[in-house]
Amino acid sequence: MSDLLTGKSKGKVYLVGAGPGDPKLITLRGLECLQTCDVVVYDRLASPRLLRHLKPGAEKIYVGKLPDRHTMKQEEINRLLVDLALQGKIVTRLKGGDPTIFGRVGEEAGLLRQHDVEFDIVPGITSAIAVPAYAGIPVTHRDLASSLSIITGHESPDKLDVSIHWDKVTLATGTLVFLMGVAKIGYIAEQLIKHGKPASTPVALIRWGTRVEQRTVTGTLETIEAIVKAADFKPPAVIVVGDVVLQREKLNWYERKPLFGTRVLVTRARAQSSELCARIEELGGEPCEFPVIETRPASEPAAIAALEAALADAEAYDWLMFTSVNGVDYFFDWLKKLRIDMRRFHRARIAAVGPKTAEALENRGLIVDVLPVKFQAEDLLDSLAGHLESGQRVLLPRGDLGRKVLPRELEASGLKPVEIDVYETILAQSQDEDVLELLRGGGVHVITFASSSTVTNLLEVLRRMGVERPAELLRGIDIACIGPVTAKTAAEAGLTVTIQPEDATIDKLIEAIAESRLAHRYEQGGV
Repeated sequence: MSDLLTGKSKGKVYLVGAGPGDPKLITLRGLECLQTCDVVVYDRLASPRLLRHLKPGAEKIYVGKLPDRHTMKQEEINRLLVDLALQGKIVTRLKGGDPTIFGRVGEEAGLLRQHDVEFDIVPGITSAIAVPAYAGIPVTHRDLASSLSIITGHESPDKLDVSIHWDKVTLATGTLVFLMGVAKIGYIAEQLIKHGKPASTPVALIRWGTRVEQRTVTGTLETIEAIVKAADFKPPAVIVVGDVVLQREKLNWYERKPLFGTRVLVTRARAQSSELCARIEELGGEPCEFPVIETRPASEPAAIAALEAALADAEAYDWLMFTSVNGVDYFFDWLKKLRIDMRRFHRARIAAVGPKTAEALENRGLIVDVLPVKFQAEDLLDSLAGHLESGQRVLLPRGDLGRKVLPRELEASGLKPVEIDVYETILAQSQDEDVLELLRGGGVHVITFASSSTVTNLLEVLRRMGVERPAELLRGIDIACIGPVTAKTAAEAGLTVTIQPEDATIDKLIEAIAESRLAHRYEQGGV
């Protein structure tokens, strides 16, 4: 019952399963709890990307455990949840997988109930089924396994012998899934063989399943310990024992995606990054959003005055030329703000650089007259040959950092270009320290640049975060630039550009990245 109905001043705790690692595998209910809470208490098995859904000002408390140390003891976590709720806060306790499967939710909920604190348990997708699925292993199969046992493998051998009835587990179920048992794999295999499992029984270990770091090894009960040691295979991992493991050979889907194992740093403004991020995920990669630029309406008084004067003369233009989606969007925002009817531009023909810019215009009911085969300002000039006449007036709505090539060449051809800054590009203020740690630890494989400003701003942001030589930090990471202008800026900044598509579009950029990463995996023997 809500506080409004009961008159209580206590808060509430949501005990939420975050899923196995891929942030998109959280439930809708779990995501809602994240978006509305005052404080989140989370561990290392919950994806850090989920924390981006928190409302502004929400507190983040990390209580995660590592195999060799505990950041906070379980009893302290239980007490923390109670204390936060008694302060009147709405708390989301974010736990990897499902909170009721070896998640100790009973202890946390039990203490909350003792203190009369309201709580909800929000189930999550357990790693016991999701991680094998991402390795191409269904935990049940009509012909191979009609039952499933989920077993903890985290305890010491003497405790395992007390908590697990090896003879019954071995013979009574089809598929065995052990969670947190990598360090005990030899003992687990030994006990299963001892109690009746054939030594040839297939076994798989999947580390960091559903994440970009996912890694899988397979063997049999007889060989798996040696394989794990030889591969230096570390926790956390899920162990699957049973004939269903053999399905991996034909059902392995995730690890065959072109960008599997690839984390891509996306430096575009957050408002423009959604398409790129979606394509990366579709191809099996993990987008890491690190917006180093932000766009906003022009704010300088001189720029606004020039803009207002240019738009007030709408009937005078023979051409409207757009070089970006941002230019289109902000242009129409200004028309709305200044109450200028688009029909006043009835004399003007329309030209655009790039299919996305043309699409943005078409979405507003305007069909482009000229669209170049290639997608940068120089190519627009070639496409306009035969269409332009000396003395024509051209309106160029663009950003404050727009290149001068197009207006300069138009003027040289006898036309009268009028540039207006409909938006300005600024250095992004809010940055994520976790991204810096990924860069330092080799956790980023590709960095994408969709404009020259993203290159210069990334380097500046890294300097402000304490990196003295940012170009050196990025050495060894594939640098992907959307076009030659951006690539030139990157090279001049000391970066080695390794990926550049023939056409300067996001789709072609993604294709080029996928081709490059697939070639790399072939070289490494990973495909």
